Amino acid sequence: MSQVHYLTTPLTDEDIMNLKAGDIVYLSGTIFTARDAAHKRLVDLIENKEELPFQLDGAVIYFVGPTPPKPGEPIGSAGPTTSYRMDSYSPTLIKHGLKGMIGKGKRNQAVKDACKEYKAVYFGATGGAGALLGKLIKEAKVIAYEELGPEAIRMLKVENFPVTVINDAYGRDLYEEGRKQYEVKD
Repeated sequence: MSQVHYLTTPLTDEDIMNLKAGDIVYLSGTIFTARDAAHKRLVDLIENKEELPFQLDGAVIYFVGPTPPKPGEPIGSAGPTTSYRMDSYSPTLIKHGLKGMIGKGKRNQAVKDACKEYKAVYFGATGGAGALLGKLIKEAKVIAYEELGPEAIRMLKVENFPVTVINDAYGRDLYEEGRKQYEVKD
């Protein structure tokens, strides 16, 4: 039976260990945006032992390339990006303190293993609801790689941002468990 959690970032090991695949989480606080080009740059910084543009410990990264904001709004539509494009980079970021990732779609086994080993989770956000999700972002500021346009790293302030735990720190995968419930066995 899934549970509902209200969490504020940065996330702790205790927060992560209380989450199970299928749980609904309402996130508040600061999260960061990054897609594949920004992920590559972050991993390059780690490999070169250089300073990152934000603290990874307890951080949550939202895989999103938002649209420009309307006048007076902090951000435009902000729907999740397909996550597998970050799979080659996510284990390194998790190892260095990342606690949560938000996107859509499945993750590979290396990401799931890193979540289990280093106590992290992958959250799913509702695809196709970018305009609604954008309304829950109260502030947005580019903090790195402005030249990447929509794919620049942004610091977002969110309030009760709804996500579902897809991969938990126990190795569970909501997509696999859901499919098994409906498989026809011969």
